[in-house]
Amino acid sequence: MQRRLSTFFKSLFGQVVIGLVLGIVVGVLYPKFGESMKPLGDGFIKLVKMIIPMIVFCVVVQGIYGAGELKKVGRVGLKALIYFEVVTAVALALGLLLAFVFHPGAGMNIDVGALDASSLTNYVDTANKVKGTGFADFVMKIIPNTVVSAFTSGDVLQVLLFSVIFGCALSLIGEKAAPIVSIVGSMSAAFFKCMSFIIKLAPLGVFGAIAFTVGKYGVGSLQQLGFLVALFYLSVIVFVFAILGTILRLTGFSIFKLIKYLREELMVVLATASSDAVLPQIMKKLEYMGIKNSTVGLVIPTGYSFNLDAFSIYLTLAAVFIAQATNTPLATTDLLAILAVALITSKGAHGVPGSAIVILAATLSAIPAIPVVGLVLVLSVDWFMGIARALGNLLGNCVATVVVAVWEKDIDRKRAHAVLNGDLAAIEEYDAQKRLENGVENGKPDSHLHLHTAH
Repeated sequence: MQRRLSTFFKSLFGQVVIGLVLGIVVGVLYPKFGESMKPLGDGFIKLVKMIIPMIVFCVVVQGIYGAGELKKVGRVGLKALIYFEVVTAVALALGLLLAFVFHPGAGMNIDVGALDASSLTNYVDTANKVKGTGFADFVMKIIPNTVVSAFTSGDVLQVLLFSVIFGCALSLIGEKAAPIVSIVGSMSAAFFKCMSFIIKLAPLGVFGAIAFTVGKYGVGSLQQLGFLVALFYLSVIVFVFAILGTILRLTGFSIFKLIKYLREELMVVLATASSDAVLPQIMKKLEYMGIKNSTVGLVIPTGYSFNLDAFSIYLTLAAVFIAQATNTPLATTDLLAILAVALITSKGAHGVPGSAIVILAATLSAIPAIPVVGLVLVLSVDWFMGIARALGNLLGNCVATVVVAVWEKDIDRKRAHAVLNGDLAAIEEYDAQKRLENGVENGKPDSHLHLHTAH
């Protein structure tokens, strides 16, 4: 028992749990002090976002070059995008369905004229920029002004575009690109090491984020967030276990085992409401499962912008909630319009400040029947909904990576099952056998693998 406790306290998972509990205690007992801890959480997220663009660049470039033929890169990308669009459509439909089954906004009878829209000015202005005038504007937004601005803007789509172009160029150059690829590989190792330093601060970041939340909104905010928030959490749970669980089961894997394997990262996301904080660790863990790094390097970064499942549920659920709360009747054409617009606007969410409210505003502004000022109703609870959004989006992208890997036969099933089952003996035996098959005696696996054998 003592050994288990010692292992728990030394693990990142244990330290994050402790930070979570301490944050709640401080927020309850010393609310003002708890609110002052906000910079700890914000600082942690900023440190992570500082590294993300370079990690995405290195991983995507290595993935494309390592994939060999560009046909394979295109095939993996196409399959990923097809999967993203299908599952996103399902998520959007689920949000609409649950909103009409449970009527979360019914009976509120909100007078639109009485709502104070002053707090939404910045969100609506940004939403108009995001929405633009059509698909052409969306494409133009992806293209950076310069290579440098792609990395300074914080827009992962811009970094992704340049990374794909650069990776394809290196692949076509062939052996002459080997020195550059070697440099990119060394940079990747360096940035991942930087991230390993930053992630050690996760318990501190979690403490600051939770202490601020409880201090500002009260402990009741963790339990009684309103019917809309509860319904959204239910929607994400149904989506993860019923839809994603079924999809994963069809590939031969268990959603429960995957969640257990990723529990440390999910705890960090739960406390910070940001999946950016764990992107590098997630990629390493999926590779450790036996998925080829070329597939992980293409699917995960792309999914962060194109496969926001829980965010999609939020868009349709919140849109119908606002309509119900303001007694706005919706015709079938309005519902179809919500689905069509949300399918496009959800792709521009990542990298936009206050993305949830901004993209929701962009969606509603394209549906004249629903008053945009109704966003005021969901603004106060948006942070809490953000927790479930981040968790659902992250799990959705992990499942997508497994599905595409199975589709492409880029996953070692035997190793994946051993890792998800936490069978250390089987993993060590497997590694030893692979070293023998590759003619490597007394070989040593990559050092980062040792970080995850406990899972």
